[in-house]
Amino acid sequence: MREIVHIQAGQCGNQIGTKFWEVISDEHGIDAAGNYVGDSALQLDRISVYYNQASSHKYVPRSVLVDLEPGTMESVRSGAFGQLFRPDNFIFGMFNNWAIKVLLKTLNCFVYYSVLIFVKGRAVWFEKNLHDLFLP
Repeated sequence: MREIVHIQAGQCGNQIGTKFWEVISDEHGIDAAGNYVGDSALQLDRISVYYNQASSHKYVPRSVLVDLEPGTMESVRSGAFGQLFRPDNFIFGMFNNWAIKVLLKTLNCFVYYSVLIFVKGRAVWFEKNLHDLFLP
């Protein structure tokens, strides 16, 4: 089964990413504290694509939140789903190629990224295998 690591960066990325986790959590029956409150076995089917199950039987998003300043991180933490994320998944300050290499070596798996950018009103889409970019 495929597992996805969600990396959200910057103010906009974190705002959109937080809404993403609200929607995914609702679809899978996960409340804001990470508890399963759903009513269908289908909600737990393939939940491991997005979540890890902690020893306390709570579901934790497989996500990294990145920003250059802590203000955005604090707004996510104080939001409705702020307690859903692990505290050590919040990274603020310097985030560069070295940090990405450390992250990928820690993950020890193949990670792909896809990006949709709008440049002068036109959408540009690309995706890349991060291991090809940063790892020997």
